[in-house]
Amino acid sequence: MGGGGKIPYPKEVWSPAGGWYAQPANWRANTAIMAAVMLGICSVTWSISAEREHRDKMPEPGRFFPSRYWSKQIIEYEREQAAKKESA
Repeated sequence: MGGGGKIPYPKEVWSPAGGWYAQPANWRANTAIMAAVMLGICSVTWSISAEREHRDKMPEPGRFFPSRYWSKQIIEYEREQAAKKESA
């Protein structure tokens, strides 16, 4: 029921992934480094996208709209609307 042990494999085979049953000693550190790199790339991409976002039609007030929290154009528009509401 356990499936048996590891099957015999050739020792001279090389592969960039480490070959059969690879378990490098520093896999945790490598995983953490790659996670940090991916997070950095995603955050840079996110910020560039938010800076370049342009809207022709603004969202309705009070309606849930996720990009309301990071889109500079929408934030400035809502500040103007709040200022108009306070002055009126």
